[in-house]
Amino acid sequence: MRKRWMILSVSLSVAAGSLAAYSVSRFTAERYADRAATTVTYDNETADTHFASAPVGSTQGILPDFTAAAEQGVEAVVNIENRQKYTVRQYSNPFGGGGIDPFEFFFGPSQGQQQPSQPQQKERRSGGSGVILSADGYIVSNNHVVEGADELIVTLHDGSTYKAALVGTDPSTDIALLKIDAKGLKTIPFGNSEELRLGEWVLAIGNPYGLTSTVTAGIVSAKGRSLGVMTSQMGIESFIQTDAVVNPGNSGGALITTEGKLIGINTVIKSPTGFYMGYSFAVPSSIVRKVVTDLREYGVVQRAMLGISFQAITPDWVEHFGEEKGIKEPGGIYIAEVVEDGAAQAAGIKPGDVLTHIGGKAMNTTADVQETIAKLRPNDKIKVTVKRDGSVKEYDVTLRNRAGKTDLVKKDDVNLLDELGATFREVSDKQKKELRIRGGIQVVSLKEDGLLARSRVQRGFIITAINDMPIAAVSDLNRITDKVQSIDGIYPDGRIVSYQALGR
Repeated sequence: MRKRWMILSVSLSVAAGSLAAYSVSRFTAERYADRAATTVTYDNETADTHFASAPVGSTQGILPDFTAAAEQGVEAVVNIENRQKYTVRQYSNPFGGGGIDPFEFFFGPSQGQQQPSQPQQKERRSGGSGVILSADGYIVSNNHVVEGADELIVTLHDGSTYKAALVGTDPSTDIALLKIDAKGLKTIPFGNSEELRLGEWVLAIGNPYGLTSTVTAGIVSAKGRSLGVMTSQMGIESFIQTDAVVNPGNSGGALITTEGKLIGINTVIKSPTGFYMGYSFAVPSSIVRKVVTDLREYGVVQRAMLGISFQAITPDWVEHFGEEKGIKEPGGIYIAEVVEDGAAQAAGIKPGDVLTHIGGKAMNTTADVQETIAKLRPNDKIKVTVKRDGSVKEYDVTLRNRAGKTDLVKKDDVNLLDELGATFREVSDKQKKELRIRGGIQVVSLKEDGLLARSRVQRGFIITAINDMPIAAVSDLNRITDKVQSIDGIYPDGRIVSYQALGR
């Protein structure tokens, strides 16, 4: 059976149809005072539980006490209901009956069919979870939980409900930040996901299938997992993998230590059925904390760019490319390209260098690089260590924003990839030759409310210029910071088309 990735929001169908909601939110968090480490007692012996695994000694092999963390955690995990309105057209059928005519849906009204009645407004609902981060009502969840909502309803552990305002989202990490008008709420303080150890006990808290305040336990199975499930063109993946049981509806819920510290936001499961089959994945708190802080303080995520395209040097990579690139052993990150006027190029880093460390931390996977850079902002300075021609070199790098500058981004600045509402692939050499173009990016899929869809751009269109600026690769979109006015390109059949960008 073919495996598929399951976003952990659960759809509750209202009227016709079901909802597959996908949303990402980011939360700007306040700094929280660390709680004192809890202790557990086994047969009159007390052991420090800095790590959730059972203490070594006479208590080895006995499970830790989860009760304190679970009882505190459930009070800070909420249910989030995503309500979306949609319109249904109905016809009075001359042959009897009513409702939606499937032929009209595809081909328009048939001859003799009466005119449509007044459109009826319906509502879809889907559910997920969230975590309260501040006593005054800031809540972190997943972007796919809140995406497309006309109304967000938050239900607390005690059953009270609130309308939530969406502070901001970040599709690149699938994180969202919400705010409700409340005071004195129970919270979960941030922990340090970088200190997690393999085999450490963790708890997952959420609302699977509408079963509120469900707590499950497991261990950290792996760290820094990259799964390729983020729909954003610039998705950042460095998941914590656990075997704590999570199911649809757990999205946006808490992954905590036995001390009650938040070390992840549950996001996806790997399953051949769509239900839990052994592993679940959470966005680490190191990324969540930075994203929500940016959303709260700036209204937009301050994403730093190193300015390279790269590949992990794995045994398989060495087998296929090692001889060509002069690399005999796995380990490190191969720098395939250096972005013109980017941070790496300005520091002196070159294509073909092997990235080994950032800030003294070893880099061996793409997730290592993504997670490290995701915690930083433009104008932050880092030390990058590379190997070149057998020599080790260290560079001082000042990170830049997507426009190649060191300035922090303003909320009103265009996040072009999100604004365009599409996914792309770069054109092949064969297409360039056939269409007589120097380069471009082809539209693979479109979001219904994205700028390209609103402007009547169709799938397959190859964008060659935006605002008269040539677009030869996806990375060229980073250079456009002005509002999109014009989109030029060509279709695979040779039709050259210019579109005027249409606003909402």
